[in-house]
This record gives sequence, structure tokens and C-alpha cells, in this order.
Amino acid sequence: MPLSRYVKIFPCNDDPGRLLLYSTRRGATVLVPASLPASIEDGTIASSEQETLARLGFLVPDSDMERRELEEALAEANRRRSRFSAMAVLNLDCNLDCSYCYEGGMKGRHYMSAETAGLLAALVERDQIARGKGIALAFTGGEPLMSIDLITSLSERLQGAAAAKGTEYSFTLVTNGTLLTGNTVAQLVPLGLKGAKVTLDGARENHDSFRPFVSGRGSFDAIVGNVREVCDRIKVQVGGNYTRENYRDFPRLLDFLLHEGLTPDRISLVQFVPVTKSGGGHPLPEFNEGCASTDEPWLMEASLFLREEILRRGFHTPRVAPAPCMIEALDDLVVNYDGAIYKCPAFLGWREMAVGDLETGVGEYAGSHNLDVWKKDECLDCAYLPLCFGGCRFLKLLRDGKIDDVDCRKAYLDETLEALVRQDLLYRPRSGSQSG
Repeated sequence: MPLSRYVKIFPCNDDPGRLLLYSTRRGATVLVPASLPASIEDGTIASSEQETLARLGFLVPDSDMERRELEEALAEANRRRSRFSAMAVLNLDCNLDCSYCYEGGMKGRHYMSAETAGLLAALVERDQIARGKGIALAFTGGEPLMSIDLITSLSERLQGAAAAKGTEYSFTLVTNGTLLTGNTVAQLVPLGLKGAKVTLDGARENHDSFRPFVSGRGSFDAIVGNVREVCDRIKVQVGGNYTRENYRDFPRLLDFLLHEGLTPDRISLVQFVPVTKSGGGHPLPEFNEGCASTDEPWLMEASLFLREEILRRGFHTPRVAPAPCMIEALDDLVVNYDGAIYKCPAFLGWREMAVGDLETGVGEYAGSHNLDVWKKDECLDCAYLPLCFGGCRFLKLLRDGKIDDVDCRKAYLDETLEALVRQDLLYRPRSGSQSG
């Protein structure tokens, strides 16, 4: 059996007699004798070792077949998927005045109407619930809790429709956290609320300078108070947006959370992402969760530094694992307040990137979004493909005005992957790694 082409091999500096293998396809790691690659090549590998490595995906029966399987992997995932996910932008209004607001000129008193919400519910009922699919919505804005009546009416309708078909409806919130009170959560949990992502931009003084209320008053204490009140009722994720100047101060926020009793067992996930201006001058959305990569040295350094600080304190953060872009998932949509449908929140406001609307449905977008852009020899033979699948279409569009090629992440992963894998081994030693 040959070694999978989607494996990276790293040296063990503290044990020259071993190698660290990481499967980008399976997200698995294994420590092996340094002689293993040669024994695989000449066919002298022990049968027990071969069986274990094949089970973990490091060895494959046929290299060309594996390549073809990966070429069809996303299509197969779409066929198997039993849940529909959509992000619904309920408004572009907000009670904060963030200095880097991603909405930019779009921000204003723009709200999804009851009629548009009705069209959204009808689409979900007709195209998803009727087919027996579970429903997971993420309400965002602006500030989604400024549209709590719409959240309530939509959830009551969809929860009832899902129950009638024997499936499940749930939702989460992408919220600034200032309105996420205990009473609000108590009202929404029976309707399907499972979790919320809130933003804390570092310690109090930094956060308050970047994310004040419209009045100018700081929002840090209000958010922390709400998180403390609701984190035992729903899953709360803490996000944060850092700059080149302030990222090294973010560990103070982590220590503050621990001091306040907001420990890893009460916070489901922590992830910090950069505030960066794209080539077009647009800030990357804070709910983009770092999927847009960049090769700037300071950003690679910052991402590794902050991830280690998060893990070192016992908080959970996304592990290194296969992560295709959401535009590749048939059952992932973004619905704007006006009913326009997109495949990625970064495209909001780019009318030419809309893939349909709630009245006419979703049209053909394989060409406009170049879904097959990664289906070429250069990508299919690259060990990083399962972690990339063409990279960020948004960044490619911003840089070149069209999605005519991949946003290659090779340089970024060359610099960071080994460190990311070692972080997971150090702080999550039982997360699927094995030794042989």
C-alpha cells in the first residue's frame, strides 16, 4: 500500500528516531519510526503497522483512486448531508459603533420585513423540511436581537413545521452580546436557541475603544455580565478581532475570563481573528472565522501565538481539520435582510454575487463562484487540498475582480501547519493521535 498523497511528514526534533505524520484528509496524527517511509516504499512494513496506518488513512490501496475520491468528496458530502444551514441577516442596524464595522456603508436602519421572513420560512419548509432535513439557522445582523420579534415568529413557525415532519429546528445567534440577557435567553431557548457567539476585543480598555455603544459608553462590562448570566443555559462562543498593534495583549482577556469564573467548561469555544482591510478596502467580516488566509508574516505569527495562548489556558478552539469553503455546501446559504441569497457572508452587498432571492429561489452559481476551480492537477496532487479546496473565493475576488483561479494557501500552510499540529498534540494529546 502506498502512502497517501494527502500526508505531511514532520521531523521529531526531540526524538530523531521518529517522524510525525499528519493526514490532511483525516485530520489524524501518528508518531512513527523514522525508517517507516523506506519500509513502505520497499514493501517490508509489518502487516500490523500497515493495517493500523491504512485504518487511519495514512496508507491507501490505490493512489490514483484516492485522488479521484477526493475530487468527488464534496459532492458525496452534499449527498449525505441531512441538515440545512442558513445564516439570516435580520437587519443592518446596531446599538454599537465599532470602529472597524464590516458593514461599512451598508449599515443603517434596514430590517427584514415580516413578508420577507415569511418567504424565508416558506422556502425552508418547502425545500428542506418537506425532505426531512433538520434545520439550523444562525441569526445575525447588524445586531440580530434588535429583531427579536422576527426571531420569535420565524422560530415558532419553523419549529412547528419541523416537529410535524419528525425533524428538528434549532438556531444560534451571532450577536454583540449587549442584549443577550438572561430573560432574553429564557424566552428563546424553548424556541430552539442552542448557542451564541459574542465578541470581546481583548481586555476592557481595548474592547471599549473599538466597540463602544453608539452613545460612546464602553460595552465590555455589559457583555461580560450577560455571558456570565447565560453561559450555563446555552453554548457561548467568544470571538475577538485583533490588530497588529494589540494582538499580544489579548491573553489578558483570557486571564480575565478565568478570574471571573468563565472557565473552559462554561465557554464552548474561543477564537480570535484579525481585523484586516482587503485589497478593496473592505474589512473581512468578523463572523468569517479566519477562513480567509493571508501570507503576511505578522498575521501568521499572531494566529499561532493566540491559538497557543487559548489552548494553554484550557479553552477550546478549532482544531486543524479538513474545512471546505461553505460555498461548496449545497445546503449552506446566507439570506440578506432584503431577501437576496448569497453563498458566503463576505459577499453581502455584492449584488453580482447573489445566487438568487427568496421569491425565485436559488439559481445556478457553479460558474460565477467557480466551484471546480480546484479540480486541476496542481491542486489534486497537493497534500494541502483537504485543508483548502481552493481557498477563499472572496479574497480572490477582491484581489483580481474575478474568481478565475484558486486562492492558494500553500505558503500559509507551509509556515504554520507543523506548529498548529504540534499545538494540538501538546494541548490535546488524546485528540486522535497515535504512536507506532
